Amino acid sequence: MQGRIIKALAGFYYVECQGQVYQTRARGKFRKKGQTPYVGDFVDFTAEDNSEGYILKIHERQNSLVRPPIVNIDQAVVIMSAKEPDFNANLLDRFLVLLEHKGIQPVVYISKMDLLENPVEMETIADRYQAIGYDFVTSQEMLLPLLKDKVTVFMGQTGVGKSTLLNSIAPELALETGEISDSLGRGRHTTRAVSFYNVHGGKIADTPGFSSLDYEVKTAEDLSESFPEIRKASHFCKFRSCSHTHEPACGVKEALKEGDIWQSRYDNYLQFLSEIENRRETYLKVIKRK
Repeated sequence: MQGRIIKALAGFYYVECQGQVYQTRARGKFRKKGQTPYVGDFVDFTAEDNSEGYILKIHERQNSLVRPPIVNIDQAVVIMSAKEPDFNANLLDRFLVLLEHKGIQPVVYISKMDLLENPVEMETIADRYQAIGYDFVTSQEMLLPLLKDKVTVFMGQTGVGKSTLLNSIAPELALETGEISDSLGRGRHTTRAVSFYNVHGGKIADTPGFSSLDYEVKTAEDLSESFPEIRKASHFCKFRSCSHTHEPACGVKEALKEGDIWQSRYDNYLQFLSEIENRRETYLKVIKRK
């Protein structure tokens, strides 16, 4: 039989096939090959009545996230809070770069809008991200239509209200929520398992909250490609290998001067580029010592 893993917990994989869910384990051959089934995987499996099934084959993946470990995703809702913790454009751009690199469509959702005394600044931010091409929503009413017929993962910094949002969208999930720690400025880790749920005409996943992002973009070229507005403007650069920092006749710096690229986004690009170059220098030093 063929199906899709919709939940992984304690070594068991729950596979959905034609409306039924089967409890399975992975064959030992996957461990020997260094392979691990993930939620979202399409698999071949065996299952008999009243007995545990086994996964036989993992089909090729469209895309994947390491953290959280989910594959074959259509879109990701990146939840950022307006307050408590304060909106962080740098962290949002890290999420967006990762998703662009992975080929996953981002949707930006801003929580806790009611805590803002003046929402005008957030509206300006929304306009700028929408101009790039991102869905940027500030209410459940705006979000729900985007879930239909999609496999959606929900992700965000710990404490932004991810589980609270999912409980409101689908109360039957009854996900545990945690309060913000005043001393740490972040929430307690509350979500335990990775699972798919059928909600509002699509499949959604709640994922473990985390306060930092494992950065997977490792080259300047990949970074440039992961900023849509920089990718577009780079076609007008004189040099194909332009880093958009010091080179003459740079289409990106020209677009920045014309206001077609937001200064904040360009500044974050420069910071991420510096991090990539520093990691590369550190790696080369380690290699030379060996």
